[in-house]
Amino acid sequence: MNNNYYGVIMAGGVGTRFWPMSRTEKPKQFIDILNTGSTLIQQTFQRLTRVIPPENILVVTSKMYKGVVAEQLPEMLPEHILCEPMRRNTAPCIAYAMHKIKTKNPDACMVVAPSDHIILKEDVFEEVITNALHAAESNQWLLTLGIQPSRPDTGYGYIQFDESDTWSENNRVCKVKTFTEKPERAIAESFLESGDFLWNSGIFIWSLKAI
Repeated sequence: MNNNYYGVIMAGGVGTRFWPMSRTEKPKQFIDILNTGSTLIQQTFQRLTRVIPPENILVVTSKMYKGVVAEQLPEMLPEHILCEPMRRNTAPCIAYAMHKIKTKNPDACMVVAPSDHIILKEDVFEEVITNALHAAESNQWLLTLGIQPSRPDTGYGYIQFDESDTWSENNRVCKVKTFTEKPERAIAESFLESGDFLWNSGIFIWSLKAI
């Protein structure tokens, strides 16, 4: 396992879209939604440890959830539970974690992942993340994972990719042409018809040297 690989789990959300099961005091990332015996954040942590050393995984959350993160992830180093002073969405969370990682390892490559994803094909996920980390490390690229859309959903962001501009080592790594955030229905339908759009998973991979 590569000691230059790091993971950042974003767990500060309050889960309002999954109400009433998910509530501010216990949002969905801390709930065993599928009755598997593991909460979503526990599943996310275990999924990342297939590729990333457990001691290289950090969680960014809010102060109110520090205790539940420590309880649900007892294997986490206490100093790797980072608490936002206030909720400022994704970018400040990532910047905060990047600063912490860079002070320890300026050669790091990192995966940034939400804490509340349900991913059933974990072997496929492991392969994709491994390939993405290799691509980021080899080329100092910023990568995002796309998901093949099954319907014209207006609740997701979309990535348009360029099939003619792929990585020589793996043609599944393509250049991004455009990002569109939560389009209207008609536009989402046109994206599916075009065949060169994917849902934006919200999972990002990059080398710190690329930033």
